[in-house]
Amino acid sequence: MSSSYVEELAEHNTSWFRIVHALLAIADIKINGSRPFDIRVRNPDFYKRVLREGSLGLGESYMDGWWECERLDCFFRRILRAGLEKKAPHHLKDIFHIVAARLINLQSRKRAWIVGEEHYDLGNDLFSLMLDTHMQYSCGYWKEATTLEQAQQAKLRMICEKLQLQPGMTLLDIGCGWGGLAAYAARHYGVSVYGVTISREQQKLAQARCSDLNVTIELQDYRDLNRHFDRIVSVGMFEHVGPKNYDTYFRVVSKNLKPEGLFLLHTIGANKTDSQVDPWINKYIFPNGCLPSVRHIAARSEPYLVMEDWHNFGADYDKTLMAWHDRFIANWPQLANRYSPRFNRMFRYYLNACAGAFRARNIQLWQVLFSPQGIEGGVRVAR
Repeated sequence: MSSSYVEELAEHNTSWFRIVHALLAIADIKINGSRPFDIRVRNPDFYKRVLREGSLGLGESYMDGWWECERLDCFFRRILRAGLEKKAPHHLKDIFHIVAARLINLQSRKRAWIVGEEHYDLGNDLFSLMLDTHMQYSCGYWKEATTLEQAQQAKLRMICEKLQLQPGMTLLDIGCGWGGLAAYAARHYGVSVYGVTISREQQKLAQARCSDLNVTIELQDYRDLNRHFDRIVSVGMFEHVGPKNYDTYFRVVSKNLKPEGLFLLHTIGANKTDSQVDPWINKYIFPNGCLPSVRHIAARSEPYLVMEDWHNFGADYDKTLMAWHDRFIANWPQLANRYSPRFNRMFRYYLNACAGAFRARNIQLWQVLFSPQGIEGGVRVAR
């Protein structure tokens, strides 16, 4: 250990520092170390802030420039693999968010529109530069892909094949985003698509993208759907539904799906069943979001649908997020006049933290295929 390193640590040597130092040591992360995943602390109040404010303090102090890390993705992978979130002192604000998620319907009809306004309406300029040409803001499929474009096209193709789309079928896309899947399915499989979103910016771009196709894009809450479709798909939307609405969600799907139909659910998933909401993600990225568990999905879908297939390719989200991060950094000069430096740090923190979580296998990505009453002879599912 160099003398300069010892001197730097001495300047920060408080009881708050010693607790954080001991916790990070479990994950082999050094304070003011030289490895890419080590952190460099710029403000000695960082230690107190993190221990007092938990996840929110860690993220906000990074946004404020109180600490740096060359490879945030590797930092978070180490933290999560070491289970530091279970060893750190519980913070009152974190506990409040957990309790609130259990008592309050954070995804009620009124609150459901918040995530559209605060995240998906950030600006089509940001997402069009960061995402692929299909503007897929969900996990790509990297089985044979070497680029983001290939991975997202492979994902779209796999979804359509799993749904066994045929010309003339009707497809409902719940949470249709910017219309990439709707356009792909209509163009390549000859289906009629009805997509719903709660983001005005998404609706605007999706309608333009699909203007020459048999596609309708509506600004609509999924709970108001009352039609019959041959196939239903929902990609990256279930994370915003919330445990108190899971039963309603699957009931709506069942009501709108024809007896011989298929429904594909594409969602991020949690390893454990609880209502815990990360305070930083909840405040800055996805307000009112909550990750479902295997038990959540199984228990709430059971009264309405038969599970035909469950596919986990969560490790592919790591590659997807890092590809988005690379594109975000490369295109930042085109965005800097509209978004602040603090926003830049916030968004990079978000992408890297999520990549680290998927790399650590702390969270998953599932595609679950359902039918109303079981397909006779079974379903041969595309991979």
